[in-house]
Amino acid sequence: MVALLLFAAVCCAAPVGNAISAYVALKSGAQDDGGIAEGGSAADIPPRMLTAYKKAVQQVGRHVPKCQGMRWPILAGIAKVESNHAVGRNIADNGDIRPKIYGVILDGSGQGGNTTAFPDTDNGRWDGTASSERAVGPFQFLPSTWEGVGKDANGDKIADPHNADDAALGAAIYLCGNGRDLTKQSQLKAAIFQYNQSNEYVANVLGWIDQYTAAAKDPDLKNVTGKVRTVIEAALSQQGVPYSWGGGNANGKSTGICCSPSGKSGVGINGFDCSGLTQYAYAQAGINLPRVAVAQAGVGKRIPAGLGTSALRAGDLVFYATAPGRDPTIYHVGIYVGGGKMVNAPRPGTVVRLDSVNAMSGFAGGARLL
Repeated sequence: MVALLLFAAVCCAAPVGNAISAYVALKSGAQDDGGIAEGGSAADIPPRMLTAYKKAVQQVGRHVPKCQGMRWPILAGIAKVESNHAVGRNIADNGDIRPKIYGVILDGSGQGGNTTAFPDTDNGRWDGTASSERAVGPFQFLPSTWEGVGKDANGDKIADPHNADDAALGAAIYLCGNGRDLTKQSQLKAAIFQYNQSNEYVANVLGWIDQYTAAAKDPDLKNVTGKVRTVIEAALSQQGVPYSWGGGNANGKSTGICCSPSGKSGVGINGFDCSGLTQYAYAQAGINLPRVAVAQAGVGKRIPAGLGTSALRAGDLVFYATAPGRDPTIYHVGIYVGGGKMVNAPRPGTVVRLDSVNAMSGFAGGARLL
């Protein structure tokens, strides 16, 4: 039983004085150390990059008329994995990104994991080196690939992989191929695999696409009233607030504690972890919740995982466990808003956002308090 309890604070930390301490969290496993559970929303994309993705969707039909199903979350999923949306760079109004983004020099030296030498094709024009090739820009194109897909998207008569608009359009063209139907999962997977021939890469990008897709749609609250609406609107009002391990309570966001399973500290970060967010949202409707996710599962009417996500209603708590069916292993909680989406504070390094209920692993049912 002690071993099972160790999982309780993986996402939603309790203050050190509580029964589930930061030390216990460190012993609990690695739910926040990577993979598609990281989550994502438009909130983590620089506005100028998001504009570039949306512009590319509008323009790609001119170059690949038979392409179907291109949408900005697909481009965002690729760019998230390739360059984290050029976060930390300056993105000018015309889309130019500075400093430029360069990958490792592909000279077969082994640096950065490269073991195959790629001869130079652009005399250093795009990749800054005439000795070998290296990937460039927010979508990490090799100059030889850019030669075939690069187009001018911002009207300056230069197709530049270091420009957000041009790079996004080039990626859209490349993913569309000769006219893929990206509404079909098999063709979407094939497009991503062509971009990087790794099944792990494909799974990672697909996870981001799913989560950006959920974030792209506002929840329909027209039939949600009373305390349920109060809870959901309170949670949605916190979108963009940073994740803070151990942060947040019934009064709102707060600085957190140290440390998450991967060693991430909430000290100095004013925000929420998953159960801090739910505690705050429900407090606005006059409902006091326990601090950690595993304890919150014991409040209200429990909705078994076996009923599936279709049994959830707007305002329900939704839980995730390392061993679904065994409540002591619950490590995460969100607030269901309907339409397969939840307000979520997933993990260190992210923000409060709207996610698919499939964004986290180990669906463990829900709880109805209203």
